[in-house]
Amino acid sequence: PSAALTLLCGSATAVVVWKWLRKRQIQKKMEEAQRTRDEGVKKMAKAVQQFREQVPSVKTDAILSLPLLELTGRMQEGSLSPRTVLYAYLEKALEVTQQTNCLRHFIPECEKQLQEVQRQREKGLLYGTPISIKDHIGHKGHLSTCGLVQCLGTPVQEDSVLVKILKRQGAIPFAMTNVPQSLFNYDCSNPIFGQTLNPLNHQKSPGGSSGGEGALIAGGGSLLGIGSDIGGSIRLPSSFCGLCGLKPTAERLSAWHTPLLNVGVCSHLTPVPCALGPMARDVDSLALCMKALLCQELFQLDPTVPPIPFNEEVYSSSAPLRVGYYDTDGYFPLPPCMRRAVQETRGALQAAGHQLVPFSPPRIHYVMTELFLKTFFADGGRAWLDVFTGDIVDPNLKPQVNCCKIPWLGKKLLALILKPLQFLLLLKLKNIATISTCRSVKEMWNHHHQIEAYRTEFIARWRELRLDVVLCPVLGPAFTTGYPGKLLTAISSTMLYNVLNFPAGVVPVSMVTEADEEELKLYRGYCDDPWDQMLKQAVAGAVGLPVAVQCVALPWQEELCLRFMKEVETLSREK
Repeated sequence: PSAALTLLCGSATAVVVWKWLRKRQIQKKMEEAQRTRDEGVKKMAKAVQQFREQVPSVKTDAILSLPLLELTGRMQEGSLSPRTVLYAYLEKALEVTQQTNCLRHFIPECEKQLQEVQRQREKGLLYGTPISIKDHIGHKGHLSTCGLVQCLGTPVQEDSVLVKILKRQGAIPFAMTNVPQSLFNYDCSNPIFGQTLNPLNHQKSPGGSSGGEGALIAGGGSLLGIGSDIGGSIRLPSSFCGLCGLKPTAERLSAWHTPLLNVGVCSHLTPVPCALGPMARDVDSLALCMKALLCQELFQLDPTVPPIPFNEEVYSSSAPLRVGYYDTDGYFPLPPCMRRAVQETRGALQAAGHQLVPFSPPRIHYVMTELFLKTFFADGGRAWLDVFTGDIVDPNLKPQVNCCKIPWLGKKLLALILKPLQFLLLLKLKNIATISTCRSVKEMWNHHHQIEAYRTEFIARWRELRLDVVLCPVLGPAFTTGYPGKLLTAISSTMLYNVLNFPAGVVPVSMVTEADEEELKLYRGYCDDPWDQMLKQAVAGAVGLPVAVQCVALPWQEELCLRFMKEVETLSREK
């Protein structure tokens, strides 16, 4: 017995030591990544200081206030130097990241790219434009971390197709921005690089997963960024930070050499694909970016992208539109200010001569649980959990991770217990633990078929009403940090258009008022259930923060979507 006890104690000690060593190894990798980032920031600060000493008279505020179209125009005509513009934005980015922790890494090769741009014979549409890119968008020689320790090893060997096109059009990628761990969260925090804050209110989240982009652009440290969107990851940061953001049809822009974890949960092969798109301060900037990207070089570098150049005629049109609208999807009721924004925008559009038609998206509860979430958790979340192997899970992700860790039988029992309560207590099942899984290849095929059937149903309703575009709400205003991880299913307003693969954009139209905050105190949602109460807590204290709406068009009609966004933007500014 004593020998057995000794063996048992020895084994337990070995396990404890092994776990400690493993954790220490993870910690060392994280510390090394943090040190590398901090050194990069110091080097960039030194370079900015040297530029300041060389050109002490430069007025950076005047440069930073210029809209993208005017800025590129001045650089192309030669009245403004691309070097001056680059260093103005580098200096501002240093200031913004010090306040918000929005940068993952500066791109020191931006100076070399500046020299390349100045040597170009033909000045591209984005000539001299400093541009920021999201952490996982591949840039040669830099890591694509997704906020995971396991991704800290090997730098990307080749620029992503989108980065190549941006450079050919004269843009200068100068920074890579922070993301939530695994990208599957609409907060912006990971154990390696920490929490990114909203520059408009440091108690609030900038949104995610393109949260670093949102914070940097909203803080004035970049005027154009590239994000990605699989459930709202461009549109939610745009909503939270008061920016314009476009999620195109997924295949309209290339995602080649843009790694999304080491599993296929976010690839183009899934029925709900990831889309890359621009984020900026105004709609014209988004349109210029899309025009620059949709060039012949893109179609040559990635032959899977349909060769459809940007249609300037559609974007510039002033013909009246037939606009469908709704201010709630019937699944997750949004705060009063977001519904107010839709109603005020509807009135402004109507007064401007557009035709407004009530529209109701069908079966959102079914879409959210059976189509969207089931796409990513069809295996009960096992593939997603695998990406955390040898990693420390960010506290903001723990609610979702813990739900996925419940054994299959436990999830089945939980679903059986909760489903009767849905009717008895009017509770909506807003927890990923209750999502059914695909138990066979046949079930997975059927799941794909259901998504296609829903798209057909939705388009038929759209055609029946003869709609050009749709005006609808987006989640907001900005959540207090920490809350997005507890309210994954609150993204129904954005995820719908990922399932449908429709182009969708966000435009800020108003701000949260004292009256909105008072009305929020009476907010009960649909059931006044724990999720509704939590949403109320998440958005409280947002007076003065941006309020946005969402604009949607049919697939491949990005120009029409942008044209509608421009109309909304113009009317809101006039108001």
